[in-house]
Amino acid sequence: MQPPFTITHRIIELIASISTYIREIKAGFLIRPSPQLRKQNKIRTIQASLAIEGDTLTEDQITAIIENKWVLGPQKDIKEVINGVGVYDELDRLNSFSEKSFLTAHQKLCISL
Repeated sequence: MQPPFTITHRIIELIASISTYIREIKAGFLIRPSPQLRKQNKIRTIQASLAIEGDTLTEDQITAIIENKWVLGPQKDIKEVINGVGVYDELDRLNSFSEKSFLTAHQKLCISL
């Protein structure tokens, strides 16, 4: 049985082009980590960064702070987490090669400590 159309070189080019666009769109979705993975990375990054400075809060406590729940712990450590979350949420707007951005981030980290 013959199709009701003629397959031409142009049709094959268009099919290949469409296939390329579909692959690009699918790849774009694969690159973005899931919201849950991003949240876990955020919590782990903040906990590890603050642990270097002597902060004693656990990942569970940091998760609770992010979710606006009450946490039992040193007030200084809790404030460091709150400030760290604020800076983490602004990372995409900061320039890692800029002294001004560095100082802005540092100032936000040190507020009310």
